[in-house]
Amino acid sequence: MCLGRRKKNNENHFRKIFFWGRIFGTDNDYYVAYGYRSDAMHDRVFYYSTNCVNWGLLPLPTDYAKKLVPLCTARFQGDPALVLDVLLEKDEIAFGEPLTEPQVRKLKEEDRLSATIHLINHEVLVVPRGALYKRADGAIVESLAFEGLTPLEAREIKNFLHYRVPTQKWNTNLLTRDDYNFAMDFLDPLDVDIPEGCWLLNLTVSEDTVVLKSLYWPGMFFYHLLKTPRYGFVYFGNGIKCLDVPFFLNGLYPIYEDFFQGK
Repeated sequence: MCLGRRKKNNENHFRKIFFWGRIFGTDNDYYVAYGYRSDAMHDRVFYYSTNCVNWGLLPLPTDYAKKLVPLCTARFQGDPALVLDVLLEKDEIAFGEPLTEPQVRKLKEEDRLSATIHLINHEVLVVPRGALYKRADGAIVESLAFEGLTPLEAREIKNFLHYRVPTQKWNTNLLTRDDYNFAMDFLDPLDVDIPEGCWLLNLTVSEDTVVLKSLYWPGMFFYHLLKTPRYGFVYFGNGIKCLDVPFFLNGLYPIYEDFFQGK
């Protein structure tokens, strides 16, 4: 896989290239990598492969696919050309208005893969506060001055930010942080995610590493070596979002309690 990633790096002149994760399929698994040229957020280009040798450019997600993906509960099969049937129940609101009768919509698995990766990126990709820096010209780059969070800072979920285009108003952090810095607080913090408790934060016994897990997307892991600039994230899962998180957090599904506590 390193050879394939290095080849893509040379072909596209990426500044950096990363292994994003692996989505399990019934016949083949999808391996995903991405790179960027100058802007760490807006220049990201994604590739996928089923054998770690031949890599294809991941198409941009369509609005149609992004609306169908949450309703698709079947496992990925590992065939990008496969066309899936997605059943929309009566009264389902997927395209603006409730359906008067059940419908079946077609969805290509490659488009489903693209939309799934987009949703995971949007909802659970994480960076520690200060790791990314917004320059005066608007470009987002990795901060060379970032030296890592301290164990005290790592205990607070607000010191971890969504690695996505901000959805909150620009002054959201300004109103909640005494140490606000626009150059590094331009991203949405995790403490505004609903419901409260949808993230698991764990420090190692030696307090030198912090690990974050998402309950909505089991298999998504973020790590940060404290007091160092080293951090990263990876996804190993089936590409299906867990929509029952509010029930788990309210204790309605106690049988899964040990699973979500990492036991």
